[in-house]
Amino acid sequence: MISSTTMDKSAAPPTLQASLPLSKAAENYLREMSKTVTNLVRDLSDVRIIKRQVTEFFDCLFMFLFPIGTERCALSSDARYECGKEIAESFYALLLLLGWDDSRSAHTVEKFLEQLPLIQGLLELDARAQEQIDPAAKSIGEIILCYPGFKATAYYRIAHALLLLEVPLLPRIGTEHAHFLTGIDIHPGATIGASFAIDHGSGVVIGETALLGEHVTLYQGVTLGALSVNKDDSSAKRHPTVEDHVTVYANATILGGKTVIGHHSIIGGNAWVTRSVPEFSRVYRSHFSKEES
Repeated sequence: MISSTTMDKSAAPPTLQASLPLSKAAENYLREMSKTVTNLVRDLSDVRIIKRQVTEFFDCLFMFLFPIGTERCALSSDARYECGKEIAESFYALLLLLGWDDSRSAHTVEKFLEQLPLIQGLLELDARAQEQIDPAAKSIGEIILCYPGFKATAYYRIAHALLLLEVPLLPRIGTEHAHFLTGIDIHPGATIGASFAIDHGSGVVIGETALLGEHVTLYQGVTLGALSVNKDDSSAKRHPTVEDHVTVYANATILGGKTVIGHHSIIGGNAWVTRSVPEFSRVYRSHFSKEES
């Protein structure tokens, strides 16, 4: 019971005390729930450790590839090599933690390291594409250091490379970490071509089976999603195809695995698209038109 004693303003707040008589059934329910939660926490402890290490791996790899604005800018070539080696070793340790054997883990690390120049090259093209479409961008360095769209794309490209190497769990943790940092949700299974740009970015969603060509630009709030959510469709293409040189403006929604946005098209803000449109189209909320060639 709350004490009825009068308290002055400087005194501590009253303490809430109560004794609740529980039925036998309620007591049993609480005991069973307590056991369940305890077991769940125990089962998830390894997952929490992996998640922390994976997010650190992605953050460190991003800084290794693009050390702009960090203390790693001034590293010598030898020191940078040692830094890269530490990242490779942390990746190797993660694979062992997932239960892979030494040989498979070491082979996968080598294959991933071979992909890093390609990943870095694609990201440089992405940064240049961002600079070209954004009049507010003052330099490539500013984009790499400040733009959430670039960071989300970088983490996606790393995760996608891991997914192609059949690494489980890590790709999804990496892109969800980027989702947390940027508000941009790109599934690692999506396929995205070169010179990709996301401007502003908050609320962008790109589904697992989406296929994007080169020179695609998305603005904030764009969804490339599925027409329906059905577990039986997990192996089907559920998300749209966006061909080369397409711009999709803010809060547009494009749905469906059979939906194809033809090359050199523009999808206007707030448009809702569930069927294919031909190349050189202009799609707005109420209609679309095709440019004369």
